[in-house]
Amino acid sequence: MSETSALMDTLRQEGISPDLLRAVEEYRTAHPLAEALRPRIPSPAFVYYGREVWEQALAALLCGENLLLAGGKATGKNVLAENLAAAFGRPAWDISFHVNMDAASLIGMDTFEGGQVKFRPGPVYRCAQSGGFGVLDEINMAKNEALAVLHAVLDFRRAIDVPGYERIPLAEETRFIATMNYGYAGTRELNEALTSRFVVIQMPTITEENLEKLLRTQFPDLNSKYVRQFALLFLDLQKKCDSAEISTKALDLRGMLDALRLMRRGVAAGAALDMGITNKAFDSYEQGLIRDAIAARIPAQLTAAKLFDYSSLRF
Repeated sequence: MSETSALMDTLRQEGISPDLLRAVEEYRTAHPLAEALRPRIPSPAFVYYGREVWEQALAALLCGENLLLAGGKATGKNVLAENLAAAFGRPAWDISFHVNMDAASLIGMDTFEGGQVKFRPGPVYRCAQSGGFGVLDEINMAKNEALAVLHAVLDFRRAIDVPGYERIPLAEETRFIATMNYGYAGTRELNEALTSRFVVIQMPTITEENLEKLLRTQFPDLNSKYVRQFALLFLDLQKKCDSAEISTKALDLRGMLDALRLMRRGVAAGAALDMGITNKAFDSYEQGLIRDAIAARIPAQLTAAKLFDYSSLRF
């Protein structure tokens, strides 16, 4: 079974609207992909769980809109963006923004090759030509002057004007999905002109039910008792972040999954969670608060023998 088919089956099981899923399949049929671009279709390591958000995102992309996924840490913005590209069967270009990003980095630039000046296309240019999904990661970290080059790409004109070269229209199936965190160092407000070119989904925090689904999917051999305890631990850390008891450094779902992999390899739970979560906060007082929250759910000396079912353990 292909990655796309497996993802679509999961979405059906999650109760996503059959009409939307049928429309996505019709979209894939109507827009076949060249073989050379197939390696660019994402193979998601994680599935985003959240029926309402899935339905909003699918509807927006089917309407030809560009998406802005806004929200705090660990809300699954990049996971959803990758899942959407996989569901639609489109090649993806990940474009990570930073304060030094300029127009040439996005569209392309002249380069000297074989004794001639040639245009080397950038990721937005290649995405536009190939009918791909461009993931504009942390879009609010780039300077507004650099982002202005995207205005014609994202609005009704759907074209790229490259100075000295031809005007490039976007392939009809091209979509852009931007992600945006709040309050990180180096971030800024998006200007209104750019924001108006997206439909915006405010990403909700993950629920206990969906956390448990994620943990069972990633670790099918994890003892059901500890599936719940790890889910509750993450929610405990989230509450402490919301009340400003600790910083968001410890709110790291990737770190928790990394810690579970370390435990599977034989590292004791306390040390593994230090490596995956606690040590990401560099203040000793904050580390103490995080360890206290962890100790209330997960014994420090817990071993793989108690965590995992060794009859199905896979390394």
